[in-house]
Amino acid sequence: MGTVSEYFGSLVFDDRVMKAKLSAEVYQSLKKTIDEGAKLDPGVANAVAAAMKDWAVANGATHYTHWFQPLTGITAEKHDSFISPAPDGGVIMEFSGKELIKGEPDASSFPSGGLRATFEARGYTAWDPTSYAFIKGKTLCIPTAFCSYGGEALDKKTPLLRSMEALNKQALRILHLFGNDTVKCVRTSVGPEQEYFLIDKEMYEKRRDLKYTGRTLFGAKPPKGQEMDDHYFGVIKPRVAAFMEELNEELWKLGILAKTEHNEVAPAQHELAPIYTTTNIATDHNQLMMEIMQKVAAKHGLVCLLHEKPFAGVNGSGKHNNWSISTDTGVNLLSPGETPYENAQFLLFLCAVIKAVDDYQDLLRISVATAGNDHRLGANEAPPAVVSIFLGDELNAVMKAIETDTPYEGTKKKQMKLGVDVLPKFNRDTTDRNRTSPFAFTGNKFEFRMLGSSNSIACANIMLNTAVAESLKIYADRLENADDFQTALHEMIRKTIKDHKHIIFNGNGYDDAWIQEATEVRGLLNYRTTPDCVPHLLDKKNVDMLTAHKVFSETELKSRYEITLENYCKTVMIEANTMVDMAKTEIAPAVETYAAEIAKAAAAKKTLNPSLACVYETELVKKLSRLVDRIALQTDELEAALLDLSSAETVGACADAIRDTILVKMGELRLACDEAETVTAKKYWPFPTYGDLLFGVK
Repeated sequence: MGTVSEYFGSLVFDDRVMKAKLSAEVYQSLKKTIDEGAKLDPGVANAVAAAMKDWAVANGATHYTHWFQPLTGITAEKHDSFISPAPDGGVIMEFSGKELIKGEPDASSFPSGGLRATFEARGYTAWDPTSYAFIKGKTLCIPTAFCSYGGEALDKKTPLLRSMEALNKQALRILHLFGNDTVKCVRTSVGPEQEYFLIDKEMYEKRRDLKYTGRTLFGAKPPKGQEMDDHYFGVIKPRVAAFMEELNEELWKLGILAKTEHNEVAPAQHELAPIYTTTNIATDHNQLMMEIMQKVAAKHGLVCLLHEKPFAGVNGSGKHNNWSISTDTGVNLLSPGETPYENAQFLLFLCAVIKAVDDYQDLLRISVATAGNDHRLGANEAPPAVVSIFLGDELNAVMKAIETDTPYEGTKKKQMKLGVDVLPKFNRDTTDRNRTSPFAFTGNKFEFRMLGSSNSIACANIMLNTAVAESLKIYADRLENADDFQTALHEMIRKTIKDHKHIIFNGNGYDDAWIQEATEVRGLLNYRTTPDCVPHLLDKKNVDMLTAHKVFSETELKSRYEITLENYCKTVMIEANTMVDMAKTEIAPAVETYAAEIAKAAAAKKTLNPSLACVYETELVKKLSRLVDRIALQTDELEAALLDLSSAETVGACADAIRDTILVKMGELRLACDEAETVTAKKYWPFPTYGDLLFGVK
């Protein structure tokens, strides 16, 4: 295979390939489209399509697909071959610019939230030239957007691109005010750290809950969990190391910048982190990463679990979204610089993010809302559902000095000039010291830690990009009309700090006292569940902001509300029905069988010695019998509650009933079954236990 540098990106139609395969004129025109958003020339599209097809065929591809990201949260693809009939009875390999730019998959079964009528079910895909095409298997995958017959976005890519453009537009206005006229484009960049579990495939196949839902619905706590912290950053087991080695190779061939891998806190839990790249490309790459993780795991006799909480009692899996803003000239706008205006500029962009996160806490929480992620956020686990910002002592002190117009006393490290006399000098010590914060400044970027492991990162970045664009728009509107730029700049920064300092918290985000302070003293939001937060997507302030920046239409927002709650309801209903099935056909019969065997053993002992009391056997049979009765009763109650859901008149009412009733009854049934596991002999228990699963990979 050669060295990494030789095969990295070998399956990607990237800039190196385009430069080699396209004429100079076509290449420059396409680069202008990619870098500056210029309109794509049809002639250029034909030339690119021909070169792309030749390159793909030379690398073994026989088909192409418009690869898109519907509202299911995963990717979709319909494969068409390159072949066309030739006059001599053979075939020729063809691919036109029209086929590259636009596709028409039926795609009628994807969720649309009412955006499409049955007679308008056909969807359309449109090439995203800013994200490189790649080969997967024998198929050329062309990253695309997906929209309805009426032009409404039916995917996650389209609003993401819109949000990037909204932020670009407003950021350029700010930069021009600082005299940065050479900047042509501002992009957000993301590096999503991906957490996951690896378990043995044979054990996985024996558990219906894992197969149907991706998480364990039953399972008693094993004698050992993550208490010793010995798995975290520990030596990687040979079988896992072999998986990671092949995973890296497959990702590198696709140009995915997989960088860091290690064991995470929970047993069987691991993490993979890439180098960050442009947001829409990072989104594509993360979807590919999750897909390839699962494929490579299967080759090693493993299963990769991406559920947010596959095991109770140990950490769930999240996805840390490292987000920053950069110019096409290579300047990171969230990195404190050393030239005068870069530092004032940095503080303004920093304040824009602080304002955005505070003003739109609800949208950030909504962007990560799923039934699976509720198990982490609603339980105040890594991080809690309350959104707050960590800045660190250094920047926090700077903010306080600006707010109070008092001198900032920094340490004796090298200080930085801000270029505005009234602003304090501060040190370049802005690293993250707090791992419990949902939204932490980490030196030259923010790390949004609320995403669940299986989440598409598109949703979070759509809301983050657009909220920051709104802050920048407010700033630009004021500064463009200011009589004195420097004074107005200082006053704006100071006002932002004063108005939004309640969102800044550098303490322990896991502490119950913080949750109480956040909600009762600071007035921050605490939406613990998906049904709690999703209705706020349609709040007037949110609709007005998102439609003003043309990221969503009001109709598209209503569809997202419907789809998110529908997915929540369907997910939990599948879990509840799986619990009923397992309790009835596996757990209760296993406990009953064991009880019968114990009773039989007691009878045999009594036959041999009638004077024996058989206290152990008698009490155990009584306990097992009580548990079987309890399991049967709670299974019936859960079934009845599921039937009652059919009377819910709206998706919102259904989601509320699931939150208030179904999840409670699922928890009660689980408690009974988990207790039964602890008193049932292992050979009778019908599926692998937590101990088997968490410590089964050698």
